[in-house]
Amino acid sequence: MTTAQIDTKTKRFAYSAIVIYSTIVGLSFLFGKLALTVASPLDSLAHRFTISLLAATIPVLLGWVKLQIQLRDVLAILPLAVLYPSLFFAFQAFGLQFTTSAEAGIIHATVPIFTMIAAAYFLKERATRLQQLSTLLSVAGVIFIFVMKGTTIDLTNMKGTLLILLSALSLAGYSVLARKLTLRLKVFTMTYVMTMIGFLVFNLMAVSQHLASGTLSLYFEPFASPVFLVSILYLGVLSSLVSSLLSNFALSKLEASKVSVFNHLATLVSIVGGFVFLNEQLAYYHIIGAIVIIAGVLCTNAGSWRGKRVSSTQSSRTSDFR
Repeated sequence: MTTAQIDTKTKRFAYSAIVIYSTIVGLSFLFGKLALTVASPLDSLAHRFTISLLAATIPVLLGWVKLQIQLRDVLAILPLAVLYPSLFFAFQAFGLQFTTSAEAGIIHATVPIFTMIAAAYFLKERATRLQQLSTLLSVAGVIFIFVMKGTTIDLTNMKGTLLILLSALSLAGYSVLARKLTLRLKVFTMTYVMTMIGFLVFNLMAVSQHLASGTLSLYFEPFASPVFLVSILYLGVLSSLVSSLLSNFALSKLEASKVSVFNHLATLVSIVGGFVFLNEQLAYYHIIGAIVIIAGVLCTNAGSWRGKRVSSTQSSRTSDFR
């Protein structure tokens, strides 16, 4: 197998990883809603990362994965973990207390734009005019869906808007920083350290809140609920651990701006999940928005796919002369 063929196969795996990541994240909104019917946002985050860390530690204890973490690696990953999951989820959890999930959806649709700008500045990733317009097209598809649902951003409540905007900026910063770190650090090592820091941060915050209110004895009470147990297992294992592994792997092989735009597919999965499992309405504007989003995602990555076809063609031609 030639180098070009190996590179094509690796990128195919990376695109598959980010599509699976988007599907997992899209369904996480459904399980997140279910978890919040039983526990507070902070408790849900703490238990989510406890489950995630336990799941990540099992293959290490069984010897399936060798984990070699040096202090310099932890120090390198620390800024990344501060952005995601710590600041991203913290800003999101507290921001949703002052704004609606629909408003948050509109603001988070801008993440690929922030990522493209940051990647151009810090990583010197130069997006073509087609990729820039396609990213804007994908963003427009998400905003179209929310606007047609009658959602607008309430600028009179700037606290919630600002917190969700900071959450979006944190995710964009993570995409850029992770892209840089994955080029020299192992994906599992990065994910494990990120998960451990998320576990420490959110458990510390949740326990402190319970101690202040004198309700520490109720900390593990949500686990008595089957709904919460199933939801937190999905959020902890798939939505936190597996999605981080997939995202970090994709960022190690693809440009940050191209990976970021796939987040909009999560919006589509969330809509379909609500329609299938919660009997939510599926209107014509959902379909129009979905077509626009998918078109934007495909066009943003058109250069890479065109490049892969050219590489494959050149590789086959080269092999004919051997």
